[in-house]
Parts: sequence; C-alpha cells; structure tokens
Amino acid sequence: MIDISTISKWSPKNKWLEIKTIDAHTEGEPLRIVISGIPFLKGETVLKKRNHMMKKFDHVRKAIMLEPRGHADMYGAIIVEPDKKNSDFGVIFMHNEGYSTGCGHAVIAISKVLVETGVIKLNEPETEINMDVPSGTIKAFVKTKNKKVNSVRFINVPSYVEKLDAEISTPKLGLINYDLAFGGAYYAIVNGSNLGLSSDSTIGEFIDVGMDIKNSITRETKIEHPTINDMNFLYGTIFTFEPLDKNNHSRNVCVFANGEVDRSPTGTGVSARAAVHFKRGEIKLNETVAIESILGSTFKVSVLRETKLGSLNAIITEVEGTANIVGKNTFWIDPDDDIGQGFMLR
Repeated sequence: MIDISTISKWSPKNKWLEIKTIDAHTEGEPLRIVISGIPFLKGETVLKKRNHMMKKFDHVRKAIMLEPRGHADMYGAIIVEPDKKNSDFGVIFMHNEGYSTGCGHAVIAISKVLVETGVIKLNEPETEINMDVPSGTIKAFVKTKNKKVNSVRFINVPSYVEKLDAEISTPKLGLINYDLAFGGAYYAIVNGSNLGLSSDSTIGEFIDVGMDIKNSITRETKIEHPTINDMNFLYGTIFTFEPLDKNNHSRNVCVFANGEVDRSPTGTGVSARAAVHFKRGEIKLNETVAIESILGSTFKVSVLRETKLGSLNAIITEVEGTANIVGKNTFWIDPDDDIGQGFMLR
C-alpha cells in the first residue's frame, strides 16, 4: 500500500501563483473569501482598487471563480483597505461575469467568518462591523450567544424605486411588466407566475427568461444612479412567487451577472423589493417580513427609516440571515495550464 500522506509535503514550482481562501455559504449561496495571494491593489477607494483588479488581475478572478476551481455560480470576495477611517475593512465582490457593486449574502458570510475565526474580536450579544463596499458603507451586527454566532444582520445602503409598473418588449416573452429598484445593485422585479414560471421551473428556464429580460432592459433603458456612476447597470432579474411556507412573505428567484442563480434570497435584492413594497404601501416602517430563496432558506428584511439619495426618496433597510463556514482551500495557478486559467461550461 502506497503512502499518499506524502502528497501533503509537495509544493509547486516557484512560478505558480498560490491563492488561499476560506469558503462559506449564506443560506446556500457560496462565498469564497481570498485570504492570501492577490497582488497589491492600488487606489484610494474600494472602487479604484476594484478598477485596478479589473484591469490588471482579472485573470485571477477567472481562475478562482470559474471551473476547474469554481463553477458558473461561484461568488467571491477580496478584503482590502477601507475608504473611511472608522471602517474596519473594504470589500471587492466578484462573480462569473466580473464584479458587483453590493452583495448582502457576502456581507453576512464575511461578518460570520471574521468573527468566528477571531480576526475580529467577538462581543456578546452583538459584534459591530463596518465595511466599505462599492455601493457605500455597510454596518453589520454579528449576533452571538455563548461565543457562538447565530445570525448576522446588516443595515444596507439606501434603497429606492426607479420605476413601478414599467413595460418592456422582449424577444422571447413579448411585452412584460416589471419594477426597477436599487438595493445596492439594480434589479428588474417581475411576477414569475405571470410569465408561466413556477417554483418548480428548472434552473435553465429561470436563466433563459431572466437573461432575456435583463438584456432587453439593458438595451432599451438608461440607468443612472444619483451619486455613483459605477452603479449604472442592471445587475439581475428577480422572479417573485407566493411562498411555499405560509409564514413567509414571498419567494425570490434571482438571476444575476452572466446567468448566475442565487441560492439565497439575495440581500441587495430583498432590499430592492422592500423599496417597491414600501412605495406601494404593502409593508410599513419596522415591519419585518421573511422572503424565501429558491432553496426555501430565508432572509428577514425590514424598512428602518425613510431617507434621501440625491433628490430621490429612498429607504434604509435591515437584512438578517445566517452563514456557515465549509472549508479552506489552497489553489495553485500554473501559467502553462491554459484550460486551468478558468472556463465556464453549464
């Protein structure tokens, strides 16, 4: 019998790039947090560091998000220096298509990981964390009891409605109705049942319809964030359904980036939805509702207060969910391995 334990002593050649990560999931949605190996990112702000990453090191994103190390629905985060003195750190979010402006499930997972691993000192009953992300500053609170993390809640950047009851003509569906709202990223929100979809529809059907809607709106609609030009794009399509659990408010299926399907209820997505429901008078201030994901896991969301974003009426939401650590990885990127640089095959 051979002794395969000797493999643990093996190390690659010096020219190979080594990336170390810690992986988690938030209500089923994966998050791969880079803990070492990313080259130094230049820039005074998170947005500028993200732009440096995009221009100089996007090959690293592809290598650790896509196959063979990741998959089409992998999501990642890079911890960087914060913009503000009173913030703990900054975050760059990444996925199969590139980089996102905000991500609630990542905020929850990062907060859980950094407290659970001792990077940030645990304080009971809550540990406060301030992080700078491309869409603004997020304040998170890690709830603990007996030194065990139970859940994470965070106060999001301002959310608001761009359009209610808008119409768009799509190649595959014809004329449809949608709402357009921002919750850290822009989402087109549609009633899935009105499009012939259901909670039992296949992933392929959701991706096909979701991307048809997203691409149609992107072609025909100009999106302008009131204060940050980097936000000016449609991130995803959210399909809403009646909940499977009658104790919950509704069900979400979110298709974002290049056809990724969120396993969680989508933190920025439920914030965008809260803005829509609040504007219609369907939820009240400080009313908490639970929204299901495609897996049946839930996020709680509530409207804390009204605010302004530029000249627009907006709201501040609070989102709560749970995350779990699933492992640590050491990845090697061989520059001579062309296929290993990253590919996507659904």
